[in-house]
Amino acid sequence: MINLLPSFRPERSEVEESRGSNARPLHGILRLRSATLRMTALLSLLFCSPATMFGQVQVTVDETARFLAGLPVNGALAPLMQTPGWQQHAREMDEAWAKKMSQQILPIRQWMWANADQYFTSGGPMFYMFGGPDVLYANVFFPYASSYILAGLEPVGQVPNLAAMHPDQVTAELATMRGSMSTILRFQYFITKDMRTELGRGNVAGTLPIMYVFLARLGYFIMDATPVTSPARGVKITFKDPARQQPQTLYYFTTDLSGGGQSAFLKWCAAKGKGVSLLKAASYLMHTEGFNGVRSFLLNNSRVIIQDDTGVPLRAFPRSWAVSCYGRYVQHGEMFGKYWQPDLAAVYQQNPPAELGFAFGYHWQPDRGILMLAQPDAGGAVPVNAAPISAPQPPVMKALPPTPQQAPRSRSTAPGKAKKR
Repeated sequence: MINLLPSFRPERSEVEESRGSNARPLHGILRLRSATLRMTALLSLLFCSPATMFGQVQVTVDETARFLAGLPVNGALAPLMQTPGWQQHAREMDEAWAKKMSQQILPIRQWMWANADQYFTSGGPMFYMFGGPDVLYANVFFPYASSYILAGLEPVGQVPNLAAMHPDQVTAELATMRGSMSTILRFQYFITKDMRTELGRGNVAGTLPIMYVFLARLGYFIMDATPVTSPARGVKITFKDPARQQPQTLYYFTTDLSGGGQSAFLKWCAAKGKGVSLLKAASYLMHTEGFNGVRSFLLNNSRVIIQDDTGVPLRAFPRSWAVSCYGRYVQHGEMFGKYWQPDLAAVYQQNPPAELGFAFGYHWQPDRGILMLAQPDAGGAVPVNAAPISAPQPPVMKALPPTPQQAPRSRSTAPGKAKKR
């Protein structure tokens, strides 16, 4: 057992005065004083709050992530699990995650395993421009990527030592964090203006706590988190699946992706080699000339692009690419109505595919989900999947497929083809 109380030692002058005929009685007084001080300190320790009691105790990144995710922890944060605020937080996170697992995580991984298993199980870099802190969907689509590179305008933020905070403050911070995550937990995207407002409130702020929660809920062990300043301000998080030996890396950068050229950030990304890319709820930014640089980067550095209709417009794909279309293409309301793509609508009308089976894009209804799978150097056709695909059920606990070496190979029926306009 570690002694948390300092031992009492009398001052040198007191010891010197105790020499002589009165030495033994004074020693007894000193021992009594020492015992009294020890007992006072012990009682103070027993009756202090958890935050005070563990104020100087260091908490690991993984413990912090699990606590924020509403998962059980040991160590200095364990007493805070007994507070009503954390218990309510854990119940709400459990409920939201159960729905997310059944409505999104499992169906998406099932779909990927059936339709794009060569990318689903591949390593290498993964690019998620305009993704903000959404490592959840980056990992759901590409769980074996060696590095995830996410970019957005939102700040990294910080997560202080929660054990040094008063329990009431911790409860308030957890409620604020849940508010910033409510949209993506209920649907499949962040609302940018709402997220910026919520992420700026409180001490547990920015994108960092959200990424912690997603990684913890996905079952990963977070090894380390360090700030980075090049090629932009951001954070590097190293994490590991306990069932696998090789750790994975998550980069999040706060950076502006507008412009027509190759920024220092995009040059840094290109040096990582070609990777897999995800675009989702991207506000149709690459439909405009103001984001030509990032659009060109993705077309030149992606082995596959999985996106909804807000990503790269169909007309921008070179004729050597094949774009497979799934789900439904439904026009948006007034806000995004001007980005309607007649050429994409024609593809869906010529050979209507089956429903995707899960919500994807800005429409929250599963029967309105749209997904486009684009591959370079594939002959220029625009195949449309015409039938639903069955797939082996991934394990429920982690929603991960078998490892690539052990995974059974199940190929879907070749999709129909429609000529690209």
